[in-house]
Order: sequence, then structure tokens, then C-alpha cells
Amino acid sequence: MEKRENIERIIEKLEDEDELVRVQIMELLEEIGEPAVDPLIDALSHPNKLVRRGAARVLGNIGDPRAIKPLIDALGDDNKWVRREVSTALSKMGEKAFEPLLKALKDDDWRIRGAAAWAIGNLKDERAVEPLIELLDDESGFVRSGAAWALQNIGGEKVEAAMKRLKREGSSFAKRVASDYLEKR
Repeated sequence: MEKRENIERIIEKLEDEDELVRVQIMELLEEIGEPAVDPLIDALSHPNKLVRRGAARVLGNIGDPRAIKPLIDALGDDNKWVRREVSTALSKMGEKAFEPLLKALKDDDWRIRGAAAWAIGNLKDERAVEPLIELLDDESGFVRSGAAWALQNIGGEKVEAAMKRLKREGSSFAKRVASDYLEKR
């Protein structure tokens, strides 16, 4: 228990306004590794955005699969910088985060759908092409732009075929994304 309390005290230092201090604390937490995972997961719901953001970054760098579900939940954070860090952390998790991210594309929260799309784009997995195409018609501009970026990042024949189809029969936004994509090929 004492070790966890020490780790929690270290995590609290992520509140420091000095970025250099925060970077050093994150490096220390990465060195601690696995014993820091549970306290870092708890820190994803800390009231301070700097702590949540730092916790997400460290969890992504440690890469422990126990953090995937809490990170998916944190995609809905109110702070866009925290969401970006969480999305990046999930991207670093690689294949083990793919299925939970794919499921998150259907979440009711636009912030979670959009951030999941951005993360999947970093994974470049063609299995996400059809679900991402569906998001091009989402009510949220953040979700639509995340899906468009993800599709462009994934690329490949499957995306090209889908873009040709969208150019003919998609919504106005989807047609614009498809046209831009095909012009760059």
C-alpha cells in the first residue's frame, strides 16, 4: 500500500504548471511501469486536466492492456487536449486497442466517436473502412473530420474503392472528402 501511495503522490505532481516538471514526472512514472498503471488509471478521472492528460500519455507509453477500457471511457473527457492525448495513447496500444476502438465508433457520445476515429486512423487497419465511411454522415463535424482523416490515413485499395462509391452517392461532405482523396491519388 505504501508503494501505491508514493506513486499517487508522484502523480499529483502532474498538476505542476511547469511543463519541464511534468515531463520529468511522466518519465519517472514510465520508469516505474506496471506498478503505476492502476494509480494512473484512477488519475484519468482526476479533476485537474494536466493530471488526466499526463496519465493518459504515460499509460500509452507503458502499453498495459488493462488501461484500454479506461482510456476508451476517457475519450469523452470535456477537455480536447485530454481527448487528444487519450487518442494518441490508444493508438500506441496497437492491435490490442483496435476492437474496443471499433466499438467506440458507435458510442452515443460524439466526443468518443470522433476521438476513436482519429485513433483508428493511426492504426491504419483496413477493417475499419466501412464503419468509418458510415461516420462521414455523422451529425458531428468533429466525428466526420476524424473519419475522413482516418480513411485518408488508412488508404489502400479498399479505401479507394469506397471513395469512388462515395463520390457518386455520398452526402455532400462525403462527396467532398472522396473527391479530395481521389484527386491526391
